[in-house]
Amino acid sequence: MLPSQSDADRADLSRFGYAQELFRSMGGFSNFAISFSIISILTGAVTLYGYGLEMGGPLEMTLGWPLATFFMLLVAASMAELCSAYPTSGAMYHWALALGSPATGWFVAWLNIFGLIAAQAGINYSCAQFILPFLDLPSTPRNLFLMFAFITLTHGALNHYGVRLVALLNDLSVTVHIIGVFLIVGAIFWLAPLSPPSHLLTAVSPSGRSPYWWAFLLGLLQAQWTFTGFDASAHMAEETTDPRRRAPWGIVLSVGVSGVVGYFLLLALTLAARDIPAILSATDAEGNTVPAAIAVLQLALSPKFGAAMGALASMAMWFCGLSCIASASRALFSLARDHGTPLPNLLRRVHPRHGTPGPAIWAIVFASLAAMVWTGAIPVVTSLSTVALYVAYVIPLILGYRARRRAHPWTRDAVWNLGRFSPLVNLAAILYTVLICLVLVMPPNLLAGQTFLGLIAALALLWSFRVRSQFTGPEWSRQPSSGD
Repeated sequence: MLPSQSDADRADLSRFGYAQELFRSMGGFSNFAISFSIISILTGAVTLYGYGLEMGGPLEMTLGWPLATFFMLLVAASMAELCSAYPTSGAMYHWALALGSPATGWFVAWLNIFGLIAAQAGINYSCAQFILPFLDLPSTPRNLFLMFAFITLTHGALNHYGVRLVALLNDLSVTVHIIGVFLIVGAIFWLAPLSPPSHLLTAVSPSGRSPYWWAFLLGLLQAQWTFTGFDASAHMAEETTDPRRRAPWGIVLSVGVSGVVGYFLLLALTLAARDIPAILSATDAEGNTVPAAIAVLQLALSPKFGAAMGALASMAMWFCGLSCIASASRALFSLARDHGTPLPNLLRRVHPRHGTPGPAIWAIVFASLAAMVWTGAIPVVTSLSTVALYVAYVIPLILGYRARRRAHPWTRDAVWNLGRFSPLVNLAAILYTVLICLVLVMPPNLLAGQTFLGLIAALALLWSFRVRSQFTGPEWSRQPSSGD
């Protein structure tokens, strides 16, 4: 009798020295759905629409988004190859550890975890901003934080009860995102007065930043924050059937589909944004700032329609936050399993019935609450999460590129690969990611840069004086290849 796919997946995982503890039930679509939900075009593209518009004006949406989409597809494809070679929940942590050293693996793991924590905070705080107007509640700091905390705790509880439930909700999330986008786009083109197409090429920075090209680069934060979190497909590899093929496709397709659908949304919003100063300065009856995307819909259609579309966006953000906790908790669980965290025996525990890493889930929940208290501003927390995640992305890519040039055997395990185009794609992905990381810690995101440097310094001290003498990584990482 031929072995089943589950038997083959279990045997494949055992080659890395790990037992099948997590509940493996995800198919290819569900694996794609979790990354698509975290990318969440109705979260990133909408939440930071005002930031992008303020920095680069309409041209930021017309040119910046497809530019970022193209290069992020190169990054995603490069990461997909590594995921195919190392299909474990550790994702970038395991890639950097196997191709570098215990130190690089440990640093990448924590950058990934802290980046996802900051992203979680930004996602759920944005969700709170969109929910309160729909509930006709004032967007005071107190109300925003209470709603943010309620959303985050709800996500923790749902994730605790099982991967199957989260997978079903993420499958639903794909439908909500795509239908939501086309409802908004259809309403704008059918009902709203629109600017002429030439409006989309307006290259003026409403913030007054000069030169324009620098303002345009700063405005890419809108797209770059949106295109984060697609590593979730890799983190869920141990819960996905046939992960060497399906998880890489989940990574790449989530970026590609989000790029296309998101572009329709941004073009529609920008054509409807005829009075940019009024949109950027819009406030509600209590004087609280209204998100720019909602202001566009309120001015172009009606206040009620704007609130309804805001509710739809908040639903997408809720799904996004749900997926982000799933991804972050698997990253923390994987590091704890290799004794790279405080309280590793606690954080590596898996619920015997639900098959989920409960302590890791709740650690991420409370860390997200703390992150929002510390930063207190959406542009700061989003810039911090973007930089931390992109550094966690680029280190394994650099190590993989170096190893490829040295004929390292990791490439033979990459069932999903780009063939002869791999080196060129890898190099372009590395150069672009380094550029974006440098841009996104410049003013006005200086606090994000300072916090990131503080994080690096704290990790370096912790590694030097405590972790270095104890952490060696898993046994398999000290072998020439996962397949040996």
